[in-house]
Amino acid sequence: MSRRRQLGKVALALGAAAPLVGSPYQGDHARIDVAELARIVERREDHISAVELAEWIRKGKPGLRVFDVRPQAEYDELHVPTAQRVSLDSLGTVPVVPGETIVLYSTAGAHAAQGWVFLRALGHQNVVFLAGGMYEWMDQVMSPTLAIDATDRERAAFTRVAELSRYFGGLPRTGVPRGEQALTAGQLRRRSC
Repeated sequence: MSRRRQLGKVALALGAAAPLVGSPYQGDHARIDVAELARIVERREDHISAVELAEWIRKGKPGLRVFDVRPQAEYDELHVPTAQRVSLDSLGTVPVVPGETIVLYSTAGAHAAQGWVFLRALGHQNVVFLAGGMYEWMDQVMSPTLAIDATDRERAAFTRVAELSRYFGGLPRTGVPRGEQALTAGQLRRRSC
């Protein structure tokens, strides 16, 4: 048998065995079901509010892990209690136990949303992000406001949020003119960007 023919048979055998062995790139290349992710986003199941996160932390939700994907300096200055600093480029290497709930947050939410896609692509199911990021945490949890002309429903919701705010060392304010209430610190910062 010629050398050429032998190499051809070896190549054919290796090609046939390749699907059985698996991809050597599996850790770096993930697959996503775009249609499924779109359905999750459409149903708004991809994110939570800052108040929901605060409730989870306060109640000690089992298996909860909070990842701050902002730069280290921002994390050092201020972060959500229980949060662990994880860079976006290392998200794929963080060990996650099946059943854990991962919450990602960034400054305004965009990087956390990207991290959500990364983790979903790697097969993690219980992942959400804080839609408004640290701005939302500061506005809704650390310094919530109640308009001077608040409805009964708004007052009831504020009572719950004010209790959470105080638990985390926040400063809820009442009697704020509705026009000023809309101009929270996070909104002012976003306007200046």
